[in-house]
Amino acid sequence: MQTILGANGQIGQELAKELKRNYTSDIRIVSRKAVKVNDTDTVFSADLTDRNKAIEAVKGSDIAYFTLGLPMDTDLWEEQFTMILRNVIDACKINGTKLVFFDNTYMYPQNNQVLTEQTAFAPVGRKGRVRKEMTDMLLKEMAAGTIEAVICRAPEFYGPGKTQSITNSLIFNAIKEDKKLKVPLRDNKLRSLIWTPDASSATALIGNTPDAFGQTWHLSVDDHKLTYQQFIALVSEIYGKEFRYSVIPKMAFRIGALFNKNAKELLELLPRYEYDNLFDDSQFRKRFPDFKVTTYRQGIEQIRKEQLAAK
Repeated sequence: MQTILGANGQIGQELAKELKRNYTSDIRIVSRKAVKVNDTDTVFSADLTDRNKAIEAVKGSDIAYFTLGLPMDTDLWEEQFTMILRNVIDACKINGTKLVFFDNTYMYPQNNQVLTEQTAFAPVGRKGRVRKEMTDMLLKEMAAGTIEAVICRAPEFYGPGKTQSITNSLIFNAIKEDKKLKVPLRDNKLRSLIWTPDASSATALIGNTPDAFGQTWHLSVDDHKLTYQQFIALVSEIYGKEFRYSVIPKMAFRIGALFNKNAKELLELLPRYEYDNLFDDSQFRKRFPDFKVTTYRQGIEQIRKEQLAAK
């Protein structure tokens, strides 16, 4: 059996579909209010801050995928995220379960350097420090040989369905709501964005590749990196309509943070939009040369079709 811990979000849902499609029908869905993704799934509702519940959630699993997310609330992250991962690591050790940890890039330095699996962590802000603490915890266990685990790391998302990201919010949600598009800080810096179904497919592939364990993997992205200016030009071409956009300056975010909690939570993530975001996925591409990466054109076309179908 393969278990998904935190299956309500886009990554967890797409992962369940991919596992069913290509690997196994024996899937357990775990979340606070667990709901089946596939008809054959079993569900287990659990609060993973409870260590005993975590142990029970993983019991009988060959592989557990940690795709759990928390609301963008720094206080909550500091209170719960590390505790949850500690419980999951212990649960996997007790049950002899392999762990696939879905990670992000918040702990990386936010500058122009090329980001590889060997890049030293240099978090900016409290959320980045939480993610560093979580990843360091797992890396320590992996180095000690106490758990068989693998880390799958992805940059910012864009994609269909429930995808939540700054890019989706400021571009595709704005299109859906017939509002002016917006870009944070700079429109002339290269971005590395991952298509959410690709992130889930790559995670499933790594989780079912025994020799991939014991390592960190950067999941694959479209290697034709675009600036937001170029990205929106491509969106305009595919939608057959020229979209205007504005660039939101840092000061506007700072002012907004005084009145809006969500804006406040975004502040520490902003530096990455001042620089080229160069996410190196060459290790993955070399090991999995047949993996089909969704191009930006293909992804944008799919989002457009989804929006048209919803009208």
